[in-house]
Amino acid sequence: MTTKRSVVVGCGSYLPSRVLTNADLVDMVDTSDAWIAQRTGITERHIAAPGELTSDLALHAARAALDAAALDPKEIDLIVLGTATPDNTFPASAVTVQAGLGITQGVAFDVQAVCSGFVFALATADNFLKNGAFKHALVIGAETFSRILDWKDRTTCVLFGDGAGAIVLRAEPAPNSQNSRGVLATSLRSDGRYKDKLYVDGGPSSTGTAGHLRMEGRDVFRHAVAGTGDAVESVFGATGYAAGDVDWFVPHQANQRIIDGAANRLGIAPEKVISTVERHGNTSAASIPLALDAAILDGRIKPGDLVLLQAVGGGFTWGAALVRW
Repeated sequence: MTTKRSVVVGCGSYLPSRVLTNADLVDMVDTSDAWIAQRTGITERHIAAPGELTSDLALHAARAALDAAALDPKEIDLIVLGTATPDNTFPASAVTVQAGLGITQGVAFDVQAVCSGFVFALATADNFLKNGAFKHALVIGAETFSRILDWKDRTTCVLFGDGAGAIVLRAEPAPNSQNSRGVLATSLRSDGRYKDKLYVDGGPSSTGTAGHLRMEGRDVFRHAVAGTGDAVESVFGATGYAAGDVDWFVPHQANQRIIDGAANRLGIAPEKVISTVERHGNTSAASIPLALDAAILDGRIKPGDLVLLQAVGGGFTWGAALVRW
């Protein structure tokens, strides 16, 4: 069997039209613009409209990524959607996206790793493409976290927003050089001992309700900054690269303090860090592809760049991917 590599050939994103600013939140909860901005770096976030579903956001982002790839949807034979806020308990929101694109062949399914969802989805699709099972994959991160927020809890409701991002991967013959384009390495981790640090207090088999997000912020911060470096070291070890080789670091956009702390701990210069958290808030599984698309559109990420992705989410889950763009 010929060895394959997953190459990124398109990227797209979508944000709901409604913008909720820090000033708007002041009228909803006991907080202030200065309090939010100082602690999180966030000034605004986007909120899905009534009736606007996670699959709707995902479909918009998928179409944008397909347009960027100049690819007909019918060439897609794998869709992996990272989300913690699906349209329904089942079926997977990915099949709704599949149907919306007019695709009737291949496979579509969701993965649930909360804020690590996009990295988990990318690793899953990459392995399928590398082993020759599929040719083209849509990897999507999409969330409507506004639906599971307690809007009276100022420690959580100010952090999150809604959105979606997507990339198109193509399986191509793998060259011998790490300088060639494609997903070079991925690494995933989970540790369920920390489940109660970041969770939703509902679910079909527990309360029969969607529930609300609950978080122990200090513990999440400590783990996000100090406890996830092993995944990054794993992708460096697998490729022979180091932090100094990275052109762009695209972390999960949790808050600016976590982004800065993670970059500093990894030894990545601030000018190499892509941050969109100020405008988007924490969009969970959507945050990395949203940041990727923003950096592609403004010309920062270019073909040939070495891009490090890193995320941490509830569970705890965490992971990293190293991609030659």
